[in-house]
Amino acid sequence: MSKKQPKVSIGLPVYNGENFIREAIDSILAQTFTDFELVISDNASTDNTEAICREYITKDSRIKYYKNKTNLGGAPNYNRTVELSNGEYFKWAAHDDVITPDFLSKCVDILDSNPDVVLCHSLVSYIDENSNFIGNYNVNLHTDSSRIQVRFHELLAKHLCYPIFGLIRSSALKVTPPQGGYGAADAIFLLRLAMRGKFYEIPEYLFFSRSHPQQSLSILFPDYMSFRHDKPEYTLDMLPDLYGYAQWFDSSNDESKLLFQHWRVFWEYLRSAWLVKMNSYERLCCHISLIKQFKGTESLLLKDFLIAAKILWNKYTKSQTLQAADSQISKS
Repeated sequence: MSKKQPKVSIGLPVYNGENFIREAIDSILAQTFTDFELVISDNASTDNTEAICREYITKDSRIKYYKNKTNLGGAPNYNRTVELSNGEYFKWAAHDDVITPDFLSKCVDILDSNPDVVLCHSLVSYIDENSNFIGNYNVNLHTDSSRIQVRFHELLAKHLCYPIFGLIRSSALKVTPPQGGYGAADAIFLLRLAMRGKFYEIPEYLFFSRSHPQQSLSILFPDYMSFRHDKPEYTLDMLPDLYGYAQWFDSSNDESKLLFQHWRVFWEYLRSAWLVKMNSYERLCCHISLIKQFKGTESLLLKDFLIAAKILWNKYTKSQTLQAADSQISKS
C-alpha cells in the first residue's frame, strides 16, 4: 500500500549549511500543523550538513534527505526539491531562515478557503546571526488584485522575493516554468506564478529572514537592506550582481560564457506576458509596465555588450598566445 500523500511538502535546498540548518529544521518540526514532509536536497556540501541532516532523519520519519553528487547550482537544487515532493501544497525553506510554529497552519487555512489564491505568505522580519531582531521588511505589493496586469506590474517593483518562501499551491507550481539559471530567476518565477492567481499576505510577522555575511544576498547584493522599504531610492550600482547570481543559480555559468544577463532578464520578463492566456488590453498593460520599469536602465543593456566584448577579447588574446607558443615550439 502506498504511503498517504502529505498535505504539505517543504523543500529545503542547502549547500554548506551547518551554521544555521539546525534552527531551520527545528522551526519546521515545531509546526502546529503536522501533516507535512520535509525534503532536504544537499547540493554536495563539504561541511557537516550531511551529518546533521542524517541525525534528524533518525528522529523524524517525515524528513527525507538527498545529496547531489556535484553542486548543481542554486536553481536546479531548488527545482529538485519540487520534483521530489508529493504534497498538495509546497513551501521552500532556506537553511538560515526560521518560521513561527503557526506559519503552516495559517497558510494552509488560507489556501483551503481561497481557491483563487496560489501562494500564501506572511510579513517578514530580519534577524542576525545570533537570532536577534534587526528590523522589519516593509515592501507591500498588491499581489492580491484580481486583475492579472496589476499583479504583473506589482512584481516588477524593486523587492527581495520573500514571498517565494510562502506556501504555494502545487497545481499552480507544476504549470509554472521552474526557476532558471540566470540572474533574477526567483523574481521572474514569482511573477509567473502570480500570473496563475492571487497572492495572500497574512498581516503577521511569521517569517524571519536571517541576515549574515555568508548569504548570497550579502555577497552578491550588498545594498539589499536599502530595498526593504517601498519605493527605495537607489542608483544602478546598488542593484544586484546579475552575473554573479547567474553563476549562483547555475554552476555551469562560468566567466567565459556570453550571458548578456540584463538582456536575458528583460527577455524573460517580456516572455512572461505571453505564458498565460489574457486579453489584448491586459497584455498591453503588462508591456507598458515593463517599459516603464526598465526605463533608466538602458546603460545596463549596454554594459552587457562591453562585458561580452571583454570576454571575446580575452579569448582572442589567449588563442593568439597559445598559437605563438606552439609556433615557437615547432621552430625549436
